[in-house]
Amino acid sequence: MKTINDIHKIYFIGIGGIGMSALARYFKWKGKDVSGYDKTETALTRQLKEEGISVTYSDDAALVPKDADVIVYTPAIPKDHAGLSYYREMGYELLKRSDVLGIITESSFNICVAGTHGKTTTSTMVAHILRHSGYGCNAFLGGIAANYNSNFWSNERNVCVIEADEYDRSFLKLSPDIAIITAMDPDHLDIYGTAEEVDRAFMDFAGRIKKGGILISKLGLEKKGALHADHHFSYALSNDAADITAVNIVSGNGGYVFDVKNRNEIVENVNLNMGGLHNVENATAAIAVAIQLGIETQKIKAAVAAFRGVKRRFEYIIAPSERNDIVYVDDYAHHPAELEALVKSAASLFSNKKCTLIFQPHLFSRTKDFTNEFAQSLDLADEVILLPIYPARELPVEGVTSKMIADRMKPGHVRIMERNELLTWIKETYKNSKDKLLITAGAGDIDKLVPEIKNILSGK
Repeated sequence: MKTINDIHKIYFIGIGGIGMSALARYFKWKGKDVSGYDKTETALTRQLKEEGISVTYSDDAALVPKDADVIVYTPAIPKDHAGLSYYREMGYELLKRSDVLGIITESSFNICVAGTHGKTTTSTMVAHILRHSGYGCNAFLGGIAANYNSNFWSNERNVCVIEADEYDRSFLKLSPDIAIITAMDPDHLDIYGTAEEVDRAFMDFAGRIKKGGILISKLGLEKKGALHADHHFSYALSNDAADITAVNIVSGNGGYVFDVKNRNEIVENVNLNMGGLHNVENATAAIAVAIQLGIETQKIKAAVAAFRGVKRRFEYIIAPSERNDIVYVDDYAHHPAELEALVKSAASLFSNKKCTLIFQPHLFSRTKDFTNEFAQSLDLADEVILLPIYPARELPVEGVTSKMIADRMKPGHVRIMERNELLTWIKETYKNSKDKLLITAGAGDIDKLVPEIKNILSGK
């Protein structure tokens, strides 16, 4: 396997993926010749091209570079992909994204954030605090940090903040000095098979923490499995059983003010200018890391106050304002537990508004595995619109549709719509209602509808 210094030309198959694009940006920063393929053009691939990275959208073996040193691919790429098949047949060095991330970080001090949900926001918060405070870090994130409009940045300090992805057991290639585990809910059962196997993977991840390292896990997760490290701390909301906890939480103006108790000390009046009580919990974990690194309290508070969130994580598309009666939130939530946290948090912040949730289920397998759980979470909203399932890497499964979820929800509480039907309904009916809280959620391509919905609601 080549070292970073041995690589001169690198090609990414699936370069538009959020994790893959962070690696592509890293190699571009290192002065390498970087190019790649993705299925469709997106805002992110356009941004990569603006940064000098060549991106193609045609799966044609004749178009792939023949002089690449290393080929990086994502497991989401179909096995019959022409470019990937060519490289396999010709004996090129093929690496998964997780392999490359492991190589990059093998000699750095690593802060790795794992969890079936919460990891993107928490890792971005950690990286932002380190950057804003002047501590410094290299960041490999699974979302676009709104402060910097990027999922990657670099620094001279040999410290990496990494979103540790459990999909395909990728996070087991990492070696954390500090690890956070935010959640261990069953997910990716197409990979793991059972909830017990998911738990075991997180236990294995904790087992990869370096000698003398630190594990920071959400209170209660230790009961699910043997999470061990030389130094282990728990965090929670308003729970003195945790080693670090957020207390005195007050909501207002779409955000929160709270204190963080860390054993015998307290960080007072932390301002978080984003919605979602789950994000207060994420911030508590991030602050716990900053405390462990010895960052000054005032610098931590200033960084959290300046944090503008992550694209598609409780992102205000139309923010709370006295000038209009609508709040519009877009979120990446695609698991029942994420949807529950999203709806509860939004409803508590805007209790005077009717909550309408537009949800696009992601993957046939996930829809089938969690049909009842999706129904229960969605029923927390006042009104639900379901879009057809986004298949991503999967082929259709007979009988698995959005109607499976709708059939298990409260009667008259949910409707299923196609995209054009939805936009017409928003324009002709929904726009004219009062005191609106609108949420769009899902991990597919529902985000492409967001600008159109915003324009309709804004009267443009």
